[in-house]
Amino acid sequence: MEIDHQALVVFARSWGLFYLIAMAVGVLIYVFWPSNRKRFDRAGKSILDHDDRPKE
Repeated sequence: MEIDHQALVVFARSWGLFYLIAMAVGVLIYVFWPSNRKRFDRAGKSILDHDDRPKE
């Protein structure tokens, strides 16, 4: 079975959008999962804790 360019384009246009939507939903579920809150809060505050002082 030989796959030509047109068949590949049709496949990418039809299933590529669903793939990207599924990946976006997966990322949103990961980000808003309640057990990840502490990890993201710590990462957001760690940047300000260490680099918030002027150099001496």
